[in-house]
Amino acid sequence: MTKNPLRQKIAAQEVAYGLWVTLESATISEVAAELELDWVCIDLEHGSLSFRDIVNHARAIKGSQTAIIVRVPAINSDYIKRSLDLGANGVLLPLVRSNEDLREGFSYARYPPTGVRAIGSERAIRWGLRKDSYLNSANEETMVIPLIETAEAALDIETILDVSGLEAVFFGPTDLSASQGHFNEWEGPGVAEDILRMTKLSISKGVATGVVATSIEDAQKRKQQGFQMIGLGTDIDMMIRKTSSLLRVLKE
Repeated sequence: MTKNPLRQKIAAQEVAYGLWVTLESATISEVAAELELDWVCIDLEHGSLSFRDIVNHARAIKGSQTAIIVRVPAINSDYIKRSLDLGANGVLLPLVRSNEDLREGFSYARYPPTGVRAIGSERAIRWGLRKDSYLNSANEETMVIPLIETAEAALDIETILDVSGLEAVFFGPTDLSASQGHFNEWEGPGVAEDILRMTKLSISKGVATGVVATSIEDAQKRKQQGFQMIGLGTDIDMMIRKTSSLLRVLKE
């Protein structure tokens, strides 16, 4: 199995920049790889993307140093197993509420004896041609990243961070805010401070943290705060932002 480039970046204490992919066209991931982004996240939880789209995006970045992470729709054996079988370097688990949720996700992403992932002959092992090399390193190289986006996860963060094999957590400020009574706010009252509290705790335990930035200035701030996985935005959001700024200038 090829070394997971995102794991290497995090282990080297470097900041890994990525793109959130919500559109079907694999050209998006192909361009992301050409731009030398460190990771792309294929979002299966929201929108219309499917397992077929995972294959297309994964093929578009093959041979690059861009990792492919899949945000699965739920902590479910089928979603996690199939995403990894199709070539993902890791999975992002939505709505994690406890260390039990995270340990369950890990079990689906790990082969026995540490997990229950079944052995298939899909794209990850190159249709059986790279079976031994993949199986020998998959448990180590495959990342399982919980989304910290619930009030329950914020309360249980210490035990979540103690789950064996955890290398990174990713924060979802909007849902975290909503779960604490601040609906449709990016960081409601006290949420920004709580994310920083959890970030400092994560770093102290050797676990990297990630978040999607809202602007260049926000990305710079997140870097200074110690985040190692910084999403530059979603594909469609970046197109809207750029187009909107151009239109404002031209219409003035």
